[in-house]
Amino acid sequence: MKHAQLALFLVAIGLAGSAAAQAPAAVTSAPAITAEAPAVVQPAPGAPAAMGGIQGQNIFEVKPDASELPGYASQTNGERAKVQPGNNAPMWRQVGAGVTGYSSLPKSQAPEAGNLIQPFVQYPGSRLTNAGEAWRQVRNNWLIPYGGALLVIVVLAIALFYFSKGSIKNHTPDSGKKIERFTPFERAAHWSNAVAFSILAISGLVMAFGKFFMLPVTGGTLYGWLTYVLKNMHNFAGPLFAVSLVIVFFTFLRDNWPQKGDLNWLRKGGGLFSGDEPASNRFNAGEKVVFWAGVFFLGLIVVSSGFVLDKIVPGLVYERGTMQIAHMVHAVATVFMMAMFMGHIYLGTIGMQDAYKAMRTGYVDEAWAKDHHKYWYDEVKAGRIPAQRSQPVPPASPAVQA
Repeated sequence: MKHAQLALFLVAIGLAGSAAAQAPAAVTSAPAITAEAPAVVQPAPGAPAAMGGIQGQNIFEVKPDASELPGYASQTNGERAKVQPGNNAPMWRQVGAGVTGYSSLPKSQAPEAGNLIQPFVQYPGSRLTNAGEAWRQVRNNWLIPYGGALLVIVVLAIALFYFSKGSIKNHTPDSGKKIERFTPFERAAHWSNAVAFSILAISGLVMAFGKFFMLPVTGGTLYGWLTYVLKNMHNFAGPLFAVSLVIVFFTFLRDNWPQKGDLNWLRKGGGLFSGDEPASNRFNAGEKVVFWAGVFFLGLIVVSSGFVLDKIVPGLVYERGTMQIAHMVHAVATVFMMAMFMGHIYLGTIGMQDAYKAMRTGYVDEAWAKDHHKYWYDEVKAGRIPAQRSQPVPPASPAVQA
């Protein structure tokens, strides 16, 4: 119908032109052209015919019939510009499909410089979409809500246990005789690792969850500066945590192998609910689980993925996909590590009487050792383990009288 109307309109214009050519000379030589009769400029004799197609057409005035042309969907960007100037859909379709464009940067240093949008992937917990959006879905739909929920559940469980059961008390009065539980080197290694872990945990929690509980209170400016400082502290504390973790692992490895009584300790749950603590060695089975699962296994994953995020792994090309996978692995491992270490921190502070004193001073009373680590106490009393393993600090010399 549209084509028929256009044909009739062109025929009418042609007839009008023929009539004007046959009009009397007096009419064509009128001295002036009025506003009611606009001038029609005729092409000069012998002038070339006008070029076909749309020339400089406004995109908002382009006729929609162009989309009905054969091969419209497969046109290149240059072909599309001839029929619909300003329509760059073919180019952006290629960009969205991950087609590599031109970049002057070397491939070895910037392999993705020519790619604006990553290809489609499907990470666990995401839809099939481009990799950047898939990572965002995993982070916002899984890591943030479920990771935060796990940490809150652990905190509530510890609080519920503490207020219902209280701390684990000593059953035997102090004897006044001391056993060296941790040497100065062991305590230095532990506290270095604990300080680094605390910095990493606090800064990581603020970066991951701070916008939910801190941003509404502090405002954007203060929160932005705070997260900037914590992010840099996180990046610098990471290598310190890695080094101290290796030292802690080899320092305490000898006493964390499976030993007599470990299965019985696990079967009875360490006596946390019954109040009857099973006999154990220098470290009980619960501490050994924290050592192997938290320090070794999760520590290896956290440190490795953290090194990738810090971009300090030599020879690794840091593509966006590599960083996204490293972030997801890092987040999952750190959430489980923090949940496990929360229980360790609780039992090492307010959860057990005199446990914190052992790591602060290095010494425990013989009665404490007998109540909580019976097999270790027996080894010490039998002389197979020395009660004093480090060089004791000599007492201060009395002041010289003048």
